Amino acid sequence: MIIDAHSHVHDPVEQHIALLDEAGVDKSVLFMSRPHPERAQDLAALRQEMDLLHRALAGGGAAGREIAWRELDAALTAYPDRFIGFGSVPLDAPDVGALIERDVVGRGLRGIGELTPPPDQAARLEPVLRAATDHEGLPVVVHGAAPTTAADLRTLADLARRYPRVPLVVSQLGGAHWMDAIELVRDTPNMYLELSTASIVFAVRLAIAEIPERTLFGSDAPYGDPVIARLTVERATRSSQVRELVLGGTAQRLLS
Repeated sequence: MIIDAHSHVHDPVEQHIALLDEAGVDKSVLFMSRPHPERAQDLAALRQEMDLLHRALAGGGAAGREIAWRELDAALTAYPDRFIGFGSVPLDAPDVGALIERDVVGRGLRGIGELTPPPDQAARLEPVLRAATDHEGLPVVVHGAAPTTAADLRTLADLARRYPRVPLVVSQLGGAHWMDAIELVRDTPNMYLELSTASIVFAVRLAIAEIPERTLFGSDAPYGDPVIARLTVERATRSSQVRELVLGGTAQRLLS
């Protein structure tokens, strides 16, 4: 089974399904999204959508989160056989554990994410990992590219060691700090590295070589393309056995 371990809600959702079909992807982990860059037809429209992203990363507002939740619920209801739902929580909430109980576990979602703490504040994820431990080690997915810093990646590794029952997934191959991310994930048994939007192909090759059983194929669609992401993994992986793990075997085990 081919599983895209990182994607966001599309508008319309049928556009996403068409991309998955073209890439030969069976299922996709689906995160909510307030911006919709796939709607943009020109640079001005894209700037408007990305402004929503920047506001969301800065804390956004409850109204925007509610819209994103409705879109996620609608996509999961329309295509339950294609999407694996994950739910996000605001890191500044007074009771993160209660929110995870209600909005993630209560909705029947399979994990927590994608979470993006402010730069150099990855320690704010500790209540999430504590709550995930209480729910049989729900997987937690953290944004790996900017604004995540190299110091944040080290903090994530420290947190992962404190909560060894929680699978902690670093997305986007750690962004510009991909070498640090590979080393930290390699040396921390409950961490995983998702490979989307890599700008350097040999970064993907080295990640898979160093951590063959804890690297995950992902597209970060609509910011990335499932076809290109799958082809990159296939080109970077000589072993057919390892390729099967990266393209879906490891994700299937992680989500079971």
